[in-house]
Amino acid sequence: MATIKDIAKQAGVSIATVSRVLNYDETLSVGDDTKKRIFEAAEQLSYTKHKRKQQKKNAKIAIVHWYSEKEELDDLYYLSIRVGAERKAEEEGYQVLRLFQDIPDQSLTNVEGIIAIGKFSQAQIAALTDWNANICFVDSDQSVLKYDSVVVDFQQATVSVLDYFIAKGHRNIGFIAGEEQFSDESANIIDTRWLAFRDYMKRKGLYEKKFCFSGKFSVKTGYELMTKAINELGEDLPTAFFAANDSLAIGCLRALQERGIAVPERVNVIGLNDVSVSKYVFPPLSTVKVYTELMGETGVELLQERLLAGRSITKKVTLSTDLVIRDSSL
Repeated sequence: MATIKDIAKQAGVSIATVSRVLNYDETLSVGDDTKKRIFEAAEQLSYTKHKRKQQKKNAKIAIVHWYSEKEELDDLYYLSIRVGAERKAEEEGYQVLRLFQDIPDQSLTNVEGIIAIGKFSQAQIAALTDWNANICFVDSDQSVLKYDSVVVDFQQATVSVLDYFIAKGHRNIGFIAGEEQFSDESANIIDTRWLAFRDYMKRKGLYEKKFCFSGKFSVKTGYELMTKAINELGEDLPTAFFAANDSLAIGCLRALQERGIAVPERVNVIGLNDVSVSKYVFPPLSTVKVYTELMGETGVELLQERLLAGRSITKKVTLSTDLVIRDSSL
């Protein structure tokens, strides 16, 4: 595992700055560019796949992100997918055009294909495919529309966390859910993690609506929602919480620590994604490992099959997950 010293060296900042950024210290005054360098360095140092030399191609692919650059810093899941896709594309000799939602006057002319990272509305999908029909969606299942897709089995991930909590004797289990909508604000997005949590807990006879809270996928929101849970539930605060991503979970840890609530002795916390910073927070975060770099790589591989092998049959790849237990849960 890369150390904080390694990350500091690659990012060109002090060890103290890296430590405070990775722990989302809001008292630290540092620009988004510096945060981005630190997060990307942490992600790249955790990326251990051996690089294969390929003959260079005079071809360009576009990586289109459903987030703005600022939003990506709040949800490193998508940063990790992007890093995996970019590195795979570069290994294969492609030029990469990176496009975020907050960049105006974007053009997708002269690209061989598109990797679309995130969730896109029907209107956005139509616009993308008008630019180029060679497209692979990563973290969005568009196979019904006959577009290649790479997705994660979030139902399996959620059940693995709940089974772990239940096996450890927890009966009062809370959920910190995330809310999303398409960037064009055309509709809200239904989160399969929330559906899986609700349905599985109901089947087990353990579902309590009052233990569930939801908001944006960010550290700040995780902090606010856990603070709300502590204030509203008091002594009824669940002994375990599943957070829908690591950013939310890190915010939950901060709120619990500030109120003097012991983790994991009083409250267990498990996140989801296993972004690179999860192992550096205190206590190190238990989480579900989502193979985000592999998601990005797989998207590029599927696009290559279209471009180089002429595959016409739609493929959908679903990646499994693994539960990683660290110090935030017993």
